[in-house]
Amino acid sequence: MKNLIFLAFLLTVTFGFSQKKTDTLKTHSDENAIVHFKDSPALFFTNSDSLILQVHPQAALIDSLWMNKLIKSPLYDKELYILGEDEMFVADLEELSTELLKSRLKHLNSKTPFKIEYNPQLEQIIRGYLQKRKSSISSIMERARYFFPMFEEHLAKYNIPMELKYLAVIESALNPNARSRVGATGLWQFMYPTGKFYNLEVSSYIDERSDPYRATEAACKYLESLYKIYGDWSMALAAYNYGPGNVSKAIRRAGGSTNYWNIRKYLPNETAAYVPAFYATLYLFEYAKEHNLKSKENAISYYATDTVHIKRHLSFAQINETLNVDIELLKFLNPQYKLEIIPYIKGKNYVLTLPNKDIGNFVSNEHLIYAYAEMEDAKEEKPLPELIKMEERITHKVKSGEYLGKIAAKHGVSESNLKKWNNLKSSRLQIGQKLVVYPKNTSPVVAAKVAPASNDTKEHTYYIVKLGDSLWSIAKKYSNVSVQNIKEWNNIWSVKSLKPGIKLKIFN
Repeated sequence: MKNLIFLAFLLTVTFGFSQKKTDTLKTHSDENAIVHFKDSPALFFTNSDSLILQVHPQAALIDSLWMNKLIKSPLYDKELYILGEDEMFVADLEELSTELLKSRLKHLNSKTPFKIEYNPQLEQIIRGYLQKRKSSISSIMERARYFFPMFEEHLAKYNIPMELKYLAVIESALNPNARSRVGATGLWQFMYPTGKFYNLEVSSYIDERSDPYRATEAACKYLESLYKIYGDWSMALAAYNYGPGNVSKAIRRAGGSTNYWNIRKYLPNETAAYVPAFYATLYLFEYAKEHNLKSKENAISYYATDTVHIKRHLSFAQINETLNVDIELLKFLNPQYKLEIIPYIKGKNYVLTLPNKDIGNFVSNEHLIYAYAEMEDAKEEKPLPELIKMEERITHKVKSGEYLGKIAAKHGVSESNLKKWNNLKSSRLQIGQKLVVYPKNTSPVVAAKVAPASNDTKEHTYYIVKLGDSLWSIAKKYSNVSVQNIKEWNNIWSVKSLKPGIKLKIFN
């Protein structure tokens, strides 16, 4: 009983911090702006952009105790998702006889509401996956550790079979930014009209078809409605892929039969292979251990993350510089934000998802983070003036293995400038794509307190980057040194460049 009371206390406190109301931010435009908020001492922004984060040891201790309880709970007991590298299993492709496969499919059929029957095509698909897609399956299993608990939570809410979590695997390979040739987007591959029907917002800043939480909710509603129409999950899956109207045509051509296997020959090849592909995926995940299928890495757990409502627009770069959260992790946890910016629009409740360890820091320092973002936005680079000559720009052709940050670093420019010059709405590039680049000596980067060209002749010291450091935390160790100064002095244009052990030049 005491344990239950203690657990309830921890939950109350944890959610209490997440739902804490923030007071109105007040800043001044003078050189040393002071940020005041209720029940806290005055905190200072100096002209070096440095500030001191508020730390609450008691809250951190409570978070630690709760996470320890959570990790030891059955929620983390997911052998399906992560298998030890030293584990070896005797079963392999050569040992998967047809008779053994029939036996396993029969067992799956007995414990699911799906009509899983052996047929040669299904066997061929399963063997093809095992022969050619083991590596990709391992990558998908890594993402499953994060997404499957979220899916299960929603499926249970709508009383939908848990096996339907595997539907997202064949739809998107668990890639929330997946986009088909016809424009279907997200984990559940919603077309624009279907997404609109289920209130998924699509704008210049956001595409909620890529929002794991909201898109999963919409997918459950859609699947629930399809099952009510057909009363059969195989038929519901066919309709999910091909559309209810098209499936109705196939039913008429099959003489009125509503059995999937009877109408299958009247479906296009893609839909005819869709349900068998779902069953093959279900089989591979349910018998992952027997086929020595393992996740590549230990991905972040769904239960190790939390959300907070945003009260001002923030960029991923600003979150990275203040909290030192990796940009790639921010993209993975917040894939719905197309421009790597979380907008703030009155009447909307946009959320930021972060690891639990960073949520506390965000809530404790929300006012300061917003004030820092406001200062950074005020220094935003201005558009290129017309006086830059056309011959002063160069064209970069994207090669295999290149990404935006790498190209920006190569030419000594910023990622944000590359996006502006090329009207890019995201960081995704295609091999062979041509990018316009204005070299550093021609592009007018507007930055506060940029060091003069003669800095190399001035006295300077070196700072060795430690684990957990961010540009922001390093800047505040020195007087009159800003994040932009460090970037300029050390030619840093990508947050990926800041790694432990790197020596940074600091001018005093």
